[in-house]
Amino acid sequence: LQDLFSINAYVYAQKPQLDIHSFEGTFTREDSDPAVHESLSIENTLWASTVVASGTVIGVVIYTGKETRSVMNTSNPKNKVGLLDLELNQLTKALFLALVALSVVMVTLQGFVGPWYRNLFRFLLLFSYIIPISLRVNLDMGKAAYGWMIMKDDNIPGTVVRTSTIPEELGRLVYLLTDKTGTLTQNEMIFKRLHLGTVSYGTDTMDEIQSHIINSYSQVHSQNSGNSTSSTPSRKPQSSAPKVRKSVSSRIHEAVKAIALCHNVTPVYESRAGVSGETEYAEVDQDFSDENRTYQASSPDEVALVQWTESVGLTLVNRDLTSMQLKTPGGHILTYYILQIFPFTSESKRMGIIVRDESSGEITFYMKGADVAMSTIVQYNDWLEEECGNMAREGLRTLVVAKKSLTEEQYQDFESRYNQAKLSIHDRNLKVAAVVESLEREMELLCLTGVEDQLQADVRPTLEMLRNAGIKIWMLTGDKLETATCIAKSSHLVSRNQDIHIFRPVATRGEAHLELNAFRRKHDCALVISGDSLEVCLKYYEHEFVELACQCPAVVCCRCSPTQKAHIVKLLQHHTGKRTCAIGDGGNDVSMIQAADCGIGIEGKEGKQASLAADFSITQFKHIGRLLMVHGRNSYKRSAALGQFVMHRGLIISTMQAVFSSVFYFASVPLYQGFLMVGYATIYTMFPVFSLVLDQDVKPEMALLYPELYKDLTKGRSLSFKTFLIWVLISIYQGGILMYGALLLFESEFVHVVAISFTALILTELLMVALTIRTWHWLMVVAEFLSLGCYVASLAFLNEYFGDFHVTGCYYLFSLFVSADVAFITTVTFLWKVSAITVVSCLPLYILKYLKRKFSPPSYSKLTS
Repeated sequence: LQDLFSINAYVYAQKPQLDIHSFEGTFTREDSDPAVHESLSIENTLWASTVVASGTVIGVVIYTGKETRSVMNTSNPKNKVGLLDLELNQLTKALFLALVALSVVMVTLQGFVGPWYRNLFRFLLLFSYIIPISLRVNLDMGKAAYGWMIMKDDNIPGTVVRTSTIPEELGRLVYLLTDKTGTLTQNEMIFKRLHLGTVSYGTDTMDEIQSHIINSYSQVHSQNSGNSTSSTPSRKPQSSAPKVRKSVSSRIHEAVKAIALCHNVTPVYESRAGVSGETEYAEVDQDFSDENRTYQASSPDEVALVQWTESVGLTLVNRDLTSMQLKTPGGHILTYYILQIFPFTSESKRMGIIVRDESSGEITFYMKGADVAMSTIVQYNDWLEEECGNMAREGLRTLVVAKKSLTEEQYQDFESRYNQAKLSIHDRNLKVAAVVESLEREMELLCLTGVEDQLQADVRPTLEMLRNAGIKIWMLTGDKLETATCIAKSSHLVSRNQDIHIFRPVATRGEAHLELNAFRRKHDCALVISGDSLEVCLKYYEHEFVELACQCPAVVCCRCSPTQKAHIVKLLQHHTGKRTCAIGDGGNDVSMIQAADCGIGIEGKEGKQASLAADFSITQFKHIGRLLMVHGRNSYKRSAALGQFVMHRGLIISTMQAVFSSVFYFASVPLYQGFLMVGYATIYTMFPVFSLVLDQDVKPEMALLYPELYKDLTKGRSLSFKTFLIWVLISIYQGGILMYGALLLFESEFVHVVAISFTALILTELLMVALTIRTWHWLMVVAEFLSLGCYVASLAFLNEYFGDFHVTGCYYLFSLFVSADVAFITTVTFLWKVSAITVVSCLPLYILKYLKRKFSPPSYSKLTS
């Protein structure tokens, strides 16, 4: 290898940690005379699965550790825990304290006789059902069921649930942070306007541009056919005499040609895919009238521009690394050689290309970019800034197009300096940028283009629904202020009669203080702020700014970087403590999606980065309405009911155990055998309790029609310490009634206490499930009768657990009371007394529920009545 190449040692000595995305280096070709120095860049990297058809591969070690750009841009996603899980954790801690306290009380009342610490552990084991161990299993199964229901919903096709831990978060959201392009809009650009300074063309006057292009190229062709020499003499006077005022036709010709050449678009012919290699290789013989021609580019803006030039007569038909070909309206092919290309970057906000006309040999430097970057590059004009603002207020994305003609000497001088800068080992990017900037001076302004990114279907009613649901919406975008404001108005994110406070640019602490004071004096107005001003405000007045912004009905942050988007999400979480949701469609939204409590990704035209990184993936923005209003509501309500019922199931049997031990002189002996306890939590009550995941308080149509119902969910009233205490009181009441009723009614047949109390317990649990259910489903009825059938069958087939069994030692006393006569279970006395105990334990609760719904009905019941 050393005979062929001599790798520059400074690549390793001075820059030991090279980045795949900014791969830099040089090598010297020693087999040529004189030696040729060439630069290494990302273009020289062979990616995975690359097949080398010819030549020799020289290996270079490239550092791919933690300091590479791809790794530094990748944030470690946090383990998201739902608010409902945190609330249940708090309640579980309270139950644990209750378990310890109850055990200590029982030992204290026992008088600390004998080995009291041993009795303490026995009581801890006896009352351990207070801790809902099966709660996590039931909740996880319920969350899996919610995810399945979401993905099977025909009204939101294509929705994918990528998490099994936080479906309830969809019902607790207060802030929604959304991207603009591709999220609220379709990311399908349509060319709408071409402005030349003195004349503007819209969609209704594009035929005039087409006629000018046809006439212009027909004249050029006639001149070329009438003159045996090159067309250079007929065309050079225009380019060499910029002071002469050009006609509208020539200006349109130059503008359309610049738009057709200054891009990174590649035409693709789908009909050629899959054919033999000879046919693919013959690109020159390509059928340029093929209707299957499509365009590929990294940005939909560029595709829209090239499609527009095709519609007016100038078509891009072929492109490779060194040349591109355009077809004129007359069918003639124009070839341009690509000498240099300067790709678009987020820092420069512009892209450029240097091409050489094959027919005339002219060298032209074309450039297009954002108005903030191009305004200082183009020659003086008095219309660019004003027209950019006008187009932005129409919701159009603007691009400024300019050109500069170069002589052969000028280009050769630039090329030598450019290559020398690329060979530099230190500060290569800065030196290359400086050389390119030397060329970006006094460029001729050709035109201003405007493309429209149309809103997605039903964005306006969806945003209105979310706003009525009490969700505050923040739009975070990288677009300019005027465009973001226009989209916010057109999408009804900001209502038309609502005041808008545009936060003027601030750079110092004093300016930020004055602007905050001006903003504080306004009430109920939307806020529009740029990323730079936001950075200054957060640096000096973070708490004050967030407090004021949270009071706004809508906030629009423009010119936001991906890091700023994630920072805003974390600020809202820290300062408000409310649940946040982030929705986006591109890779620049991944950090925001991962930082939010609930991340939603849209499968858009920018790939699936956001979709794969999100917790929920949807295909259209309008699906978020049903996702939150229906599935979010059901998931939260169902999980809250399921969690509280599982805790009630453990509390009631622990209460019965406490009553039993208290009656029999605080003996630390179990009331039921182990199999009955296992069956109680599984086959006897599992199906009815788990059937609560099918319950719903309102129909989906009603939840979508009245989004105001969503506001109650954010208050967390379905699961709180208040509802928890109510269920604790219910458990204590029912447990006491069941145990004392069994002891009182069966005083003469005391040995049947196990069968009597356990049967009443199972019936009470089944009735309590029926009391909790708000909308019946046929599977709920099946679950109720299935559990009841399993219990009746167990009475017949597992009678040894209800009948005689012999124990010794400390269980001798208990054995006197648990030997039951199975024949007694079938008697009328057994049935009516069990029914009486069950009615006493459940009927008052039914009456209280009826009175509550009569005098203090919940909001949803007012709509369903």
